[in-house]
Amino acid sequence: MAARPDPHAPVAAEREAYYAAIRPLHLSPLWEQLHTLVPPQPATPCAPVHWRYDALRPHLMRAGTLITAAEAVRRVLVLENPALPGRACATQSLFAGLQMILPGEVAPAHRHTQSALRFIVEGRGAYTAVNGERATMAPGDFIITPSWTWHDHGSDADGPVVWLDGLDIPLVRFLDAGFAENLGSDQQPISRPEGHNLARYGSNMAPLREASPHGATSPIFSYPYARSRDALARLARDGALDAWDGAKLQYINPASGGAATPTMAAFLQLLPAGFDGRPYRQTDGAVFSVVEGRGVASIGEGTSAQRFEFAPRDHFVVPSWQTLRLQARDECVLFSFSDRPVQLATALWREQRLQA
Repeated sequence: MAARPDPHAPVAAEREAYYAAIRPLHLSPLWEQLHTLVPPQPATPCAPVHWRYDALRPHLMRAGTLITAAEAVRRVLVLENPALPGRACATQSLFAGLQMILPGEVAPAHRHTQSALRFIVEGRGAYTAVNGERATMAPGDFIITPSWTWHDHGSDADGPVVWLDGLDIPLVRFLDAGFAENLGSDQQPISRPEGHNLARYGSNMAPLREASPHGATSPIFSYPYARSRDALARLARDGALDAWDGAKLQYINPASGGAATPTMAAFLQLLPAGFDGRPYRQTDGAVFSVVEGRGVASIGEGTSAQRFEFAPRDHFVVPSWQTLRLQARDECVLFSFSDRPVQLATALWREQRLQA
């Protein structure tokens, strides 16, 4: 018995001919791709990923023997999402990398429209300078580089100093808004004593008749870990723990009460020993850096969830709208950053807190 002809074949052929006719005019039919452009829920191409610092560190140290900080401009190993090879990003909107500077080195001064943050992972005694003021680095310190501010890094330390770099490079690239400029000398002149802006803005007070020096970015560019850790410990001791986050604080711009930078929010959280967090998901994919303690981050749904056993100085990525559940073996402190300010400003941010 002969197969019946497909009644839809003539229509399909006619449609294909139509698509071929409009293609040279740089036109395409929305109805062929609407379901992917407007999905029922976020469908990120990013993958959860975990970088073990003990495995990564030898390669970072070897980079120090192969290229100087001056040659590299910034000696950084990119924390590249394996699902986005070659794009130098941890999520679709965030860059993350580990930068190292050795004793006596200088990473030359430049500026760019991309905002940057630094979270110190290993070593002390290096420094960063921003618009004429230096900040000495210690583990756990959070330092920001506002958009279009001169900055350089140097080291008076006895050994290597390593920090996490976080930038909004992919977001700025998407918007075609990237500019950069070299100062022309390795180091900028220092015109203010260390701690100048922290003294002016870090006590819940601000100078009268003085505009915030970095516009929409925090006037404080260095948030010492000792102060942040103490605030976190007091929150955990005096208040009820959140069942999903433990005790969690956001670094803020004291001039506005908002995020420290206009495009990236940064957080510090404490999970007490034995903490078994409830699962949740958010539309802002995040990069985490482990400061203290050991625990487990479970990312994803059901049997497809990935289980990362983390230790101090490890890093991991939680993609947008993928469920995260945190468990602590010891008392843990975690730093994280995300693109939440952009999502809040555009009314896109969502969160779902699950019960089990």
